[in-house]
Amino acid sequence: MSGSNARKSIIYEFDEWMIRETEFDIKTNFRDETVFTTGNGYMGMRGNFEEGYSGPADTTFNATYINGFYEEYDIVYPEGGYGFPRKGQAMLNVADAKIIIPFIDGERFDLLTGRIHAYERKLDMKRGILVRRITWESPSGKIVEAEIKRLVHFDRPHLAAVSFSLKPVNFDGFFEFVSRIDGRVSNLDESSDFRVGSGLKGRALFTVDKGVDGTGAWLEQRTERSGFFLSCAVEHDLVPGGDAVITGHQAEEELEIRFRVKAHKGVTCNLFKYISYFTSRDAGREDLVLLARREVSKAKEDGFAQLEAEQETFLEDFWKDADMVIEGDPAAQQGIRFSMFSLLQSAGRDGKTNVAAKGLTGEGYGGHYFWDSEIYMLPFFIYTRPDIAKALLMHRYRLLDAARERAGELGHRGALYPWRTIDGPECSAFFPAGTAQYHINADIVYAIKRYVEATGDEEFLYGYGAEIAFETARFWVDLGSYIPAKGGKFCINCVTGPDEYTALVDNNAYTNHMAKMNLEFAAKIADRMKRERPGDYRKLSQKINLQDEEVDEWRRAAENMYLPYSEELGIVPQDDGFLYKKRITVDMIPEKDFPLLLHWHYLNIYRHQICKQPDVLLLMFLLREKFTIEEIRRNYHYYEPVTTHDSSLSPPVFAALAAELGYHGEAYRYFIWSCRMDLDDYNGNTKDGIHAAAMGGAWLAAVYGFGGLRVYPDGLYFFPALPEKWRCLKFTLKYRGRRLRVMLEREKVFYTLEEGEPIKIRHFGSELLLKPGITVEGEIRRAGL
Repeated sequence: MSGSNARKSIIYEFDEWMIRETEFDIKTNFRDETVFTTGNGYMGMRGNFEEGYSGPADTTFNATYINGFYEEYDIVYPEGGYGFPRKGQAMLNVADAKIIIPFIDGERFDLLTGRIHAYERKLDMKRGILVRRITWESPSGKIVEAEIKRLVHFDRPHLAAVSFSLKPVNFDGFFEFVSRIDGRVSNLDESSDFRVGSGLKGRALFTVDKGVDGTGAWLEQRTERSGFFLSCAVEHDLVPGGDAVITGHQAEEELEIRFRVKAHKGVTCNLFKYISYFTSRDAGREDLVLLARREVSKAKEDGFAQLEAEQETFLEDFWKDADMVIEGDPAAQQGIRFSMFSLLQSAGRDGKTNVAAKGLTGEGYGGHYFWDSEIYMLPFFIYTRPDIAKALLMHRYRLLDAARERAGELGHRGALYPWRTIDGPECSAFFPAGTAQYHINADIVYAIKRYVEATGDEEFLYGYGAEIAFETARFWVDLGSYIPAKGGKFCINCVTGPDEYTALVDNNAYTNHMAKMNLEFAAKIADRMKRERPGDYRKLSQKINLQDEEVDEWRRAAENMYLPYSEELGIVPQDDGFLYKKRITVDMIPEKDFPLLLHWHYLNIYRHQICKQPDVLLLMFLLREKFTIEEIRRNYHYYEPVTTHDSSLSPPVFAALAAELGYHGEAYRYFIWSCRMDLDDYNGNTKDGIHAAAMGGAWLAAVYGFGGLRVYPDGLYFFPALPEKWRCLKFTLKYRGRRLRVMLEREKVFYTLEEGEPIKIRHFGSELLLKPGITVEGEIRRAGL
């Protein structure tokens, strides 16, 4: 192992279903706010305290995000060029509606004043709720027991709710709850870490209308440049509240409702707050306020307890399909569940949004969607919740016209998907590690291919996926050339592969292999559509003006694709020039220089054999059927010493391959690094948001690495091997309308078909027939066979 990979100290105590802290520490508060985020794929609320606190500004960032809701900004280049993106998009921090500030006989409830007698905060991943329990003594000696619950509803995507209860312990007096909607919000200021800054400066949302009505309030805001509108509405219910005095107040950008009520020793007083957001991406502007107010009114009528029950029911169904059980290793168990739960909280399910690199927890990378979605995160959903996987792929189809425009802007036919975007246009200002990563086209097609293989969803394929495959195939043929000096092979020059420490190279192996897959898949689908769906094929061909000779050209390019290989070393060179650079291993680099992109000039990085993340090895992981185990072993030993793992996408791939190679200790260390990257703050930047791709990668490492899953065109293969300290690993897969349960023990593995028609699988090459409700067992053999 190499790079910044030392095992980190434990931050949160181990618990199978909880993330829990028992002390409040202002020094780690910024980080904790990320970890305790609650979200539902549409909105995310950072784990800020509803009541706020009087600490320094740099110890907190109060934020609520709506997936895909953004503002535009100008990208300014000291030296620009043709085709450089001119406008960026940044996910917006929207109006803060979770504010509830209690006063106890006039003294503000604030954890940095008075005295904390007891404190607990926990994110309950089984119930989908964030809970704080605090016993607090005010400066004057009044003691209260507080319980604050927050949920962001999975089945009602526009709804969040807070329950704030207070119980006097040693006094009678008065409580006052001050509930607010604060529209004076903005994104983070620029950071010295360019991965964090969004490009926005100052406020981006401006209030156009507002109102307070009894126990409810609403705010309507607009963006200045992207042309979006947003409505936020709240409703309240105070229990008991018969003697409460309720007053409403309006300021220019802030709405406030105050609830003053008598407090009796030993009697709990609870304020329920219901919050809703709608944007003009959801409905017409004229309906937004009505929709938000209707949502919170319905929630108030149903009550907080019903919302809790609905949340628990949703998650019961989710965990039935997605849960992974690891016995004997509480660190891994907590880490993998946090990873899966965070992916669920981050993934758009509406066909209009995707999964941002930091989910809905922070502003790192501007809330943009990358190739991470298809390569690292989508597999988890394909095999556990294929409905979500389909919605994420539909988002890519929705952006196909923008991809066509980008290809045309760069002088090419077909479609070129942006390296980073929210709503279609390229937002990457650094083209060597942005636009030049043309492989994103093939990554999206790879995900389509895997989704269709796993689900048999041919309606999606013929209605949407085929068009993406055809337009990206067009692009590859236009981008590459048949080069006489390479034996007339089809070459793709001046590209950047997954390894961003090696840019603008000729014949990146990952890109060429994946482009070949893209071209072959497109040609195969064209042939199938001609035979099986001729009407659909004619309709699509007319829509995109596809000619038969184009499909022939896709086949020719695929058959003649130049695929780098070094006979001398027996490895796949990362590109044409990689082996001709000076080789430096990671152990030669001072620890203080990591990550290199923040400490070395790019030129000093580009001129060496040094990798930010797996490139050739990722290729071998994705197209596993193309390579032998010995080829993987040779390439692993060549590339592992020169990989810094400066990208969070790196450890899970190494974990999966190391497991297959039988390097069990190494595989386990890489896996723990992946699944606890944010819980243990491996990179020191969890405060900026989760590493969603590493979380998806952790699932891949567990299922493909330790579970030994291989998905080949003819079905499911398993080559399982359990880490030394684990007693058992259980996981579930959905495949072709079936649900399959896999359970690994030390010497045996058990396969159970829980739902669906009988299916044949292969266990270490032996064919097993699985029938509903019957468990079939097999022996675990030496890894690598």
